[in-house]
Amino acid sequence: MTAPGEYARKIWLGSYEKGIQPSVNFNETLIPHNLERSARDFPDNPALIFQGFKLSYRDFHEMVARFAAALKKFGIKKNDSVAILLPNCIPCVAAYYAVLKIGAVVVLNNPLYSDRELVHQFTDSNAVLLVTIDLLADRMVKLRKQTSIKTIIYTSLGDYLPFGKRMLFKVAGPWKGLSKKVSPAPDLYRFRDIISTASPDYSTADLSFDDIAMYQYTGGT
Repeated sequence: MTAPGEYARKIWLGSYEKGIQPSVNFNETLIPHNLERSARDFPDNPALIFQGFKLSYRDFHEMVARFAAALKKFGIKKNDSVAILLPNCIPCVAAYYAVLKIGAVVVLNNPLYSDRELVHQFTDSNAVLLVTIDLLADRMVKLRKQTSIKTIIYTSLGDYLPFGKRMLFKVAGPWKGLSKKVSPAPDLYRFRDIISTASPDYSTADLSFDDIAMYQYTGGT
């Protein structure tokens, strides 16, 4: 057991090499600000790589700014909850940053969860918009009436691939169960269509360290 006052004496400092400072001054920057800094300092460096498709910090920053503008157009404002139901893919990261950028609350959900589990998380978080994948879009449209979600935006794993893989995915994706044609429905939109028409909004909401960034649910594992 640690002796009283041992922590206050910081005895470990005696093991530091010469020149190592006992404390670190850090900037209170938020996640959206970190992206802005990276886009400014390393615009051509790869920010995201997905199956060989590379997105630079400049282009990723623009994608986030476009989706942030689209979210605002859909009426999403600070402290609103936005659910993200996606596997690891570029739109998942872009949506995460865009939601934080406008001061809304990210609700990350597990795509493997049952309808019962998802309805609980959507309603408990009071999510008003959902970003999901084409494989789940029709199911989420049916589920929407049990929640407070008004708008659904979907993407596909094939949307951001190198040209050759993208062409191959159009044929092999549905056959292998990796993509699905989505039935038209009210307030249902495709991610790529939205960001292609939205003008980038690079402004960031007035945020502080005390604002809520996420509601993260867990099954305990």
